Amino acid sequence: MNKVINAIQAKKLREKNPNITFLDVREELEVVIATISNSMHIPLNLLTEKIDQIPKDYPLIVYCHHGIRSQQAVNFLLANGFNQIANLNGGINAWSIEVDPSIPTY
Repeated sequence: MNKVINAIQAKKLREKNPNITFLDVREELEVVIATISNSMHIPLNLLTEKIDQIPKDYPLIVYCHHGIRSQQAVNFLLANGFNQIANLNGGINAWSIEVDPSIPTY
């Protein structure tokens, strides 16, 4: 799995593999505004505490608002044994524009 994935590629991957996990590392206030359905939410600042809650056996796509915090999360998770992982390039903003316009942009 590439370490960076765009929104269209992520959508196609999700359609082919229902076990894929989307991990949202944004803050709670952001999640209230917009979210990708069926995502796991762990804010970036809690990732070290909750790493054991993230499945390692399935592909993982990490996202934030635009892709900066999620890249930090990907780097951390790679260093901790996660191999099937990618950063959603452009974050939820790109997902909203390219995949699901019903998700508000902010």
